[in-house]
Amino acid sequence: MRAVVIGAGIVGLTSGIALRRAGIEVVIHEHAPEIRAAGAGLGLWANALAVFDELGIGDEVRAIGKPSEMYFHDPAGRLLETPEFGAEDHQYLLVHRAKLNDLLADTVGRGNIRLATGFNAYKEHTDHVTVRFSDGSSENADVLVGADGAYSTVRSQLVPGAEAQEHPGHHAWRAVIPTSGISVPEDRLILGTHGCRGGYIRTHDGNVYWLVNQFNSPALTGTLKQQALERAVHLEDDGLDDVLSELIAATPEDKILHNQIMLVPPLPHWVSARVVLAGDAAHAMSPHITAGATLGIEDAALLGGLLTPGGDVPAALAAYQASQIPRYAHAAQLSAAVEHAPTPQEFARHYAAFSHWMINQHPAQNWVRA
Repeated sequence: MRAVVIGAGIVGLTSGIALRRAGIEVVIHEHAPEIRAAGAGLGLWANALAVFDELGIGDEVRAIGKPSEMYFHDPAGRLLETPEFGAEDHQYLLVHRAKLNDLLADTVGRGNIRLATGFNAYKEHTDHVTVRFSDGSSENADVLVGADGAYSTVRSQLVPGAEAQEHPGHHAWRAVIPTSGISVPEDRLILGTHGCRGGYIRTHDGNVYWLVNQFNSPALTGTLKQQALERAVHLEDDGLDDVLSELIAATPEDKILHNQIMLVPPLPHWVSARVVLAGDAAHAMSPHITAGATLGIEDAALLGGLLTPGGDVPAALAAYQASQIPRYAHAAQLSAAVEHAPTPQEFARHYAAFSHWMINQHPAQNWVRA
């Protein structure tokens, strides 16, 4: 069996690893001229780490990350406790996206990755799918995996009219920088006023990752640094703890990443007979739950478990869809409860409820092959 995967991001590369481990020939096509990652820090939860363990690279992933905890504070520094949930519901691994992408690319084998070959279109046949690329070439495969993100071109053909949509007024700013003499004695995630959330987390290599996001943001003005600083004041209680502002002020303008948050609307289907969507291409959600990569890694593992050499591709994809569409409908409900929590305390509680559900109810756990 042969699979073509579109997108050499975290989900596409993990899909390639899982499918190759299942005995399937894989080629990954990436429109960019190099393996790269958009973003900075990335949280991997226990269910994603379990997938990497089963794929044989768990130790390597942990070696490029830092064990962290997702506890929240208010602007005055008070911990927002969630006694109904255990410590395991707050624990995750913070990794750098680019380092993880490099590790995954090395694992799948860079000879199995075709760079600068963007997806153009596909045509399904009874027993295979023909995929055409931007350079005029084409390939035949048994299955096509669209792991090409929120702006997926595979999705645009599979589900016409399902373009990514702006999450109105939802913006995020972040960067990874050296501490530069700024004292960062502990990690701090803060739930502030005016719809602002953010904080700072020390990374495994001595740097620090800071982030700010805001729901229902007013129109943006000024530089990226000015925008982030304007929102940081809503996360600091009368200047008693201004570490976040110090970190932002010390960040070069060109190192600050800004995103208008985009969402993929609920899709009526994720598959056809020989085409399947995975990761953000199928279910991009707000990053306020910091679980997009983890959920996409689950998709990759499930595909690697259901697709088998010589197996029934349409039946495998139908089983994948039957598992994942209801799961993500529930994930969206839990995510919305976090977003619309009326108080910081309820935000923290709903967040812990989401992570508890996610790490205890993941379908991929029984599908990855040893």
